[in-house]
Amino acid sequence: METTELLKKVRKIEIKTKGLSNQIFSGYYHSAFKGRGMAFTEVREYRYGDDIRNIDWNVTARFNHPYVKVFEEEREMSVVLLIDVSGSNDFGTFNRFKKNIITEIAAVLSFSAIQNNDKVGVIFFSDIIEKFIPPKKGITHILMIIRELLNFEPKQKATDISLALKFLRNGIKKRSIAFLMSDFNDKGFDNAFKIAGKKHDLVCLRIYDQREKNLPPVGLIKLRDAESGKIIWIDTLSKTVRENFRQKALNHDKYLKTLFSKAGIDAIDITSEHDYVPPLRKLFKMRSRRK
Repeated sequence: METTELLKKVRKIEIKTKGLSNQIFSGYYHSAFKGRGMAFTEVREYRYGDDIRNIDWNVTARFNHPYVKVFEEEREMSVVLLIDVSGSNDFGTFNRFKKNIITEIAAVLSFSAIQNNDKVGVIFFSDIIEKFIPPKKGITHILMIIRELLNFEPKQKATDISLALKFLRNGIKKRSIAFLMSDFNDKGFDNAFKIAGKKHDLVCLRIYDQREKNLPPVGLIKLRDAESGKIIWIDTLSKTVRENFRQKALNHDKYLKTLFSKAGIDAIDITSEHDYVPPLRKLFKMRSRRK
């Protein structure tokens, strides 16, 4: 992509997603993703109703009067975006490729994070770790991330979610909020998923297209697997073919929902033909109510 064209696209994404973040998500983000640690700030005299577990016994003994330690929640966090850049994301039937939706959502989350004084980092993955951008603060850093999202060319086409989660676990030592954005066209990542979910606050955003679940009856068509390159011909007028295709998708849906539920992971579905704002806002509200 030419530099001038890229800068225009970055600016367009910035205006749209920064606006969404300011108007809709900044407040929800703050309440939905609070810091987990507690930092000591001061000692004050005990008041009725204070938790006795916070009594500072050394100070109490010195002044012969009860004093308690006061803590404040540590606000600064690291947000890590795990971005699936495999070949299957170069697909969309409603004038929006899955990868474009992922780019916009990643930008919204990034702007929301920096407004909250959080760091943002990115892990691009296919069936290898394509690129790692360590968490940092600042608008310049976010714009660099958006440029990478728009212009990144992966070396591989397949998907390995287990590898991405292992890299997250080993590469990010401090507990972080990790947004895994993918179509989840993969299996066998159950153990890596559960382990990563215990160490980090893992949130899954599944972006898919309805045509990946239901085939229209349009006759004989040629399909190419975007990740393996395999080509097959199928007769979409056959009810059996369409039903087998639908059932396979339903089975995969069930597998993912069971996995998310057992691991206690928050997850939402976002389709390419619908606005991503309502499901994202629903996720933030749901988490806010639990805090």
